[in-house]
Amino acid sequence: MEQTVIIELTTPELIERLEEERKQLTKLKLNHAVSPLENPNKIKIFRRTIARLKTELRKRVQGEEVTIKE
Repeated sequence: MEQTVIIELTTPELIERLEEERKQLTKLKLNHAVSPLENPNKIKIFRRTIARLKTELRKRVQGEEVTIKE
């Protein structure tokens, strides 16, 4: 998922997407533990997507804090 797509999501959609990505990563890791994945780089892609989602969510939370303090 690209950063431009992530930025366009609303905050509730962002939280929902983050939960879905975490579930997918967990399933992927379990499947990989049982039998090797055809493309193990998918794990890395999911981890990076989760990091992007968390970063955007954190930016929004900090942006709200700055707005409230002003």
